[in-house]
Amino acid sequence: MQTTSLMILIAGPYRSGTGDDPAKMAANLARLEEAAWPLFAAGHVPMIGEWVALPVLSSAGAAGPLDPLAEQVMYPTAQRLLQRCDGVLRLPGESTGADQDVAIARERGIPVWFRIGDVPGCGA
Repeated sequence: MQTTSLMILIAGPYRSGTGDDPAKMAANLARLEEAAWPLFAAGHVPMIGEWVALPVLSSAGAAGPLDPLAEQVMYPTAQRLLQRCDGVLRLPGESTGADQDVAIARERGIPVWFRIGDVPGCGA
């Protein structure tokens, strides 16, 4: 385990490319979550925006990520998280939201990695 623990936002497709099919969105979330253990095992705190945004939507009475209120919650959640995160792991796949996360991170000087093995402490 490394000595400096980083909070790392895992960014990648969630809704993109799903045709709004809930099963496909769940599969995308599961793919994002696959990166959580290697980050945690390396001493980091993994974070996925949907882990925060979906309960916020639910508590606001929204029907889910397709609810009109989602526009006011999903992207803003990632933007707020990026005020606290130390890095972004950008997983493969087309995603406007993940691309926005990368752009925000770069503007703020936050490191962006495209392979889990490039994250400090996660190399082979």
